[in-house]
Amino acid sequence: MMTAELGHFALILALAAAALQGTLPLIGAQRRDSVWMSVAAPAAILQFLLIAVSFWALTRAFVLSDFSLMIVAMNSHTAKPLLYKISGVWGNHEGSMLLWVLVLALFGAAIALFGGNLRPTLKVRVLAVQGLLGLGFLAFILFTSNPFERLFPVPVDGRDLNPLLQDPGLAFHPPLLYLGYVGLSTTFSFAVAALIEGRADPAWARWVRPWTLASWTFLTGGIVLGSWWAYYELGWGGWWFWDPVENASFMPWLAATALLHSAIVSEKRDALKGWTVFLAIVAFAFSLLGTFLVRSGVLTSVHAFASDPSRGVFILMLLIVSVGGAFALYAWRGPALKGGGLFRPISREGGLVLNNFLLTAAAAAVLLGTVYPLILDVLNAGKISVGAPYFNSVFIPMMVPLVLAMGIGPLLNWKRSELGPTAYRLKVSAGLAVLAGIGAWLFVDRASALAAFGVFLAAWLMFATLHELAVRIHLFGVPLGESWRRLRRQPRARWGMTLAHGGLAIVIAGMTASSAWTAESIQVMKPGDRVDVGGHVFTFDGAREVRGPNYAATRGTFRVDSGGGGIVLTPEKRFYDVQGQTTEAAIHPTFLGDLYAVLGDPRGEDGGFVTRLYFNPLVPWMWAGAFIMVLGGFVSLSDRRHRVGAPGRQKAGARAVPAPAE
Repeated sequence: MMTAELGHFALILALAAAALQGTLPLIGAQRRDSVWMSVAAPAAILQFLLIAVSFWALTRAFVLSDFSLMIVAMNSHTAKPLLYKISGVWGNHEGSMLLWVLVLALFGAAIALFGGNLRPTLKVRVLAVQGLLGLGFLAFILFTSNPFERLFPVPVDGRDLNPLLQDPGLAFHPPLLYLGYVGLSTTFSFAVAALIEGRADPAWARWVRPWTLASWTFLTGGIVLGSWWAYYELGWGGWWFWDPVENASFMPWLAATALLHSAIVSEKRDALKGWTVFLAIVAFAFSLLGTFLVRSGVLTSVHAFASDPSRGVFILMLLIVSVGGAFALYAWRGPALKGGGLFRPISREGGLVLNNFLLTAAAAAVLLGTVYPLILDVLNAGKISVGAPYFNSVFIPMMVPLVLAMGIGPLLNWKRSELGPTAYRLKVSAGLAVLAGIGAWLFVDRASALAAFGVFLAAWLMFATLHELAVRIHLFGVPLGESWRRLRRQPRARWGMTLAHGGLAIVIAGMTASSAWTAESIQVMKPGDRVDVGGHVFTFDGAREVRGPNYAATRGTFRVDSGGGGIVLTPEKRFYDVQGQTTEAAIHPTFLGDLYAVLGDPRGEDGGFVTRLYFNPLVPWMWAGAFIMVLGGFVSLSDRRHRVGAPGRQKAGARAVPAPAE
């Protein structure tokens, strides 16, 4: 089949298109040559179409089981279900990099098509920087990671995909994650373009926000989907391990969250311009760092795609050239980006500055814990392991003042405000939150004051968010009909903020309960044995052999008496025909928590098996809260104000009207 050659040739043409996109328009913008500038948008669209053709060719090879391609032979099998044949395209280093550049080109094409409100020179420079990034990564693929490399002799069948990746969660997790942290290339391109122009005004900040918001939304969904996969697929009962590769996606999320809030200050008050540009560079720098960690061979993880040091050196050079060049440009041009808006520490701007300080400090702490062991290893200074105790003891204390400030900040006025009166307005919210914390301590676990404090924080953020919404619609201050009219007329961006903050409150409640009050029992059980776990009685009915599409499995059956009727859980131990095995946990979600069962290895001749049984309180709240956060991102993105021109500057002496943050 010639499809592979077509895909390879399309990649070569895409490299040429990226080179054209990254050079001629940049020179044209400097020379004010409209002909050369006009090349940028068509080149960006052409690059995307060519990479899409290449990606289609590789996907077709996987679907048709074309084992003449080495990547297909190494990562697929004829007996594999179609979904996993398709996800096998990005379940390896070469294919995942092709998806990487496809997403990069997609965002470039989106700017070309939907960036009509951008200043012409800014748009051209943004597209040129996107083109240069594409040029670097397309060269990386073609010279070190060619997905269309042929294999001879052609094997009869393939080696199959890693069984851990043959799961719906992992089929959709990488594309969402890539849409997130590769999407942050747009903020990087906007930042570099602003530095080249020496101009980062409120218009620039307004244009940056929707691209940052889109990336943040996808990244949130990708991280949560990966956490959900680890929770039910790995069979350990947890949802976050502070794995270096988990951190590699979490650090860009923290930076993107800070950037979203910093851009608000730049747009509304023409302040923090240099800092916002700096964050836009840092967010994508974290994404590139994650790419390096996953593909350099310095990590051994189920998430890691490659172990070839030469590829790591190539990516490291890309990281140094792109990010190092951007920081050098920032050092040169950044001091000229002076903000014009002055504000007092106690103000809406001051709250957002505090938000930025805590988020960036948290990202730095996660970065230190992630790379410090790697640096020691490279320097032959010994091996250490930095795990959950470090991250929890450093990260969580930074989040406490952040959550407290999130309740107060949206009620502060722009430019200047008073903390006392604002805090007093939240007395009811604070009282309800204190009652929630005391109730958790009295009725759930008196030995865990920290968990009760976590419940207080979650309740505080939720009640404060609802209070801010009530203030916006003048609830009980005007007739209910008028409040309802105001509620329906709220801008979607403000609804997005309310959903995101409220969703985070629910996530905090779920994290607190599942971390502090999980009930766990590990034992050998024979048919008929009963175990009480957190007030839920698990009865083991035995295990039997079953057959899947490309695996054999031992399936256990547990009946759970949960006070409201019988629940049946059927965990499996799967043995794949070609390679490997997986543990499939059985989970029954309830409003108060998850009933969770794992079947381990057989013990003895009497039908006994090692079993792990859990009751994980409020874990469904985490997934629901995260979904609400993602929904808030998409609702905010739908606000038409993100798609129109930038706001005009206020006339001198105009009075600033306080308005909740968006």
